[in-house]
Amino acid sequence: MERRDYLIMVAFAALIVAGGAIASTEPLDTYLLTGAEDTVRTAVEMAWITWWALVLGFAIAGGVEAWLSEEDISQHLEGAGVRSLGTATFFGFVSSSCSYSAIATSKNLFKKGASAAASLGAFMFASTNLVIEIGFVIWILLGWEFVVADFVGGVVLIGLMAVGFRFVPDEVVESAREHASDDTTVRDPNCGMEVDPDETEHTIEYEGTTYYFCSESCKRGWNPEEADTTVWEQATSLSGWRALADKQLKEWGMLWDEIAIGFVFAGLIAGFVPDSVWHAVFAGPIVGEYTYVFWTAILGAVVGIATFVCSVGNVPFGAILWTRGLPFGSVLSYIYADLIIPPIMQAYREYYGTTFAAVLSAMIFVAAVVTGVIVHIAFDLLGLIPDPASATVERISIELNYKAALNVLATAGFLALYYLHRTGGDEADHGGSGGHAHGSD
Repeated sequence: MERRDYLIMVAFAALIVAGGAIASTEPLDTYLLTGAEDTVRTAVEMAWITWWALVLGFAIAGGVEAWLSEEDISQHLEGAGVRSLGTATFFGFVSSSCSYSAIATSKNLFKKGASAAASLGAFMFASTNLVIEIGFVIWILLGWEFVVADFVGGVVLIGLMAVGFRFVPDEVVESAREHASDDTTVRDPNCGMEVDPDETEHTIEYEGTTYYFCSESCKRGWNPEEADTTVWEQATSLSGWRALADKQLKEWGMLWDEIAIGFVFAGLIAGFVPDSVWHAVFAGPIVGEYTYVFWTAILGAVVGIATFVCSVGNVPFGAILWTRGLPFGSVLSYIYADLIIPPIMQAYREYYGTTFAAVLSAMIFVAAVVTGVIVHIAFDLLGLIPDPASATVERISIELNYKAALNVLATAGFLALYYLHRTGGDEADHGGSGGHAHGSD
């Protein structure tokens, strides 16, 4: 996230506190004190119960990123049929959960010949909203019903996007592909960052190909002889695990602030917005239940855009909205809208041009709303919508139980991977494959 985005978040937080103060019937000093206590408690307890899931999820994503190349993926995504969409969804499911990294990877796949439906629909959506770590966090905070709904809804949304792309004129799609191909940036083969060949001084010539790096440490930490090794060879070698550690730290570098913001805003909503506000906003259906779900799905998607938070960071905020009255399907629409927050829509415009960026953003918004409504109706008819009171956010506590044991193991694993990451740089001078993690947003 850029400084401008942080300033918007601060303004949004101030608006929450000020609006809550106006609506609250408590004395101002009492309101501020209890609100601050609730904010800190909710944020810390949410971080506590999800820590192990985030570490495990990022480690798995790091292994996939380190051990599979974009070339291996893009050759399977040229069509727009069920097989290509399924393959794209699977590769997205096991890849990075950072929305900014996902849209950059999707652009490269699209540029290399992957269909719009497979790369900008299936892969891009799956790599932000169907990834392993977000499934863990949803399961912990919202329950298994939401995990199932997230994946079912993901399939529905990807299908809607694929259908939508059939109505986009070929010349618009190809114009967007040409626009993406005009982008002269290349991917750092070590950390995955986009690099301008005309600006970087860090290059390696190997077998007639020039490789560009974002920093000297990434250049030193890349071994071209290991770039073509198999997944099994990397998974059973120290250098392969160092590469995984580098990618995992890169994931944390890109997402830690958004995850933290998600916890903080969940705490702010829980601590500073009085119940009377939620009762007024989510007063319940007036015309009909599904009409109510439809307009709150639109509201959820708009809130998802306005919060500027994406991927895993969305879930804590979504859990609070769920416990405060936002309907089941509308929570999904909120979560799915993370691919059309303003900074990402600006990236679409830079990648594909204004016309295609507008088409893509509109398709995602409509698909997010429609998917939320469809999944809500389906789960309602099947009797699978849980009671909001069952959400973990309402009964979080820090205790010495199995969650504490999982957190201890996760911390040990995180520190071991961090050690591999830190020691990789020294060994790289002698041909090792250590790297350097970077944040891209």
